[in-house]
Amino acid sequence: MKKVLFLAIAATFSVAALANAPAGSQAPGFTVTDLTGKPVNLADYKGKTVVLEWHNFGCPFVQKHYKSGNMQSLQKKYGNDVVWLAVNSTNKGSSDWQDPPVVTKELNGFGAAPAKYLVDEPGTIGRAYGAKTTPHMYIIDPSGKVVYNGAIDDKRSTDVADVKVAKNYVVAALDELKAGKPVSTASTTPYGCTIKYK
Repeated sequence: MKKVLFLAIAATFSVAALANAPAGSQAPGFTVTDLTGKPVNLADYKGKTVVLEWHNFGCPFVQKHYKSGNMQSLQKKYGNDVVWLAVNSTNKGSSDWQDPPVVTKELNGFGAAPAKYLVDEPGTIGRAYGAKTTPHMYIIDPSGKVVYNGAIDDKRSTDVADVKVAKNYVVAALDELKAGKPVSTASTTPYGCTIKYK
């Protein structure tokens, strides 16, 4: 009985530790290195809209959005108005880990265009935001507030064909922000591969 209670409490604390940046909250600050080893500080983008895309090329849900060209097209479409940061919180001990040169090759092969690709191997940023899956999407408005937290769309599958018929929550939120409107759907349940934290 005590063991069951302990496990239940541990699970509760684990979930709580991953629920730190709900929509409406101030975005946690961070400094982390990119694929080239250069430091990136969220504060550098103060006054701009920022998209955080939790990413891992080994995940079939991520592959769905890159093989279809969906994620790259969004990165390019909103590139002038939005700072798009891809974040990888996979730990080096996981079979999903890829060294920076491999990730760079994959990004180039898919024609991806994030402003920066952040290597969060310790999982510090992921835990601060409560990122659970790849992809898990966050949008931060120019005031530094999280205005969207959740799935990229409403089709919880790995089928590339679903991208065309999906309701894209990120597109809707970014368009509403650009129009000066509040984000009507600020939170959804993310889907994808579980992030392999340390």
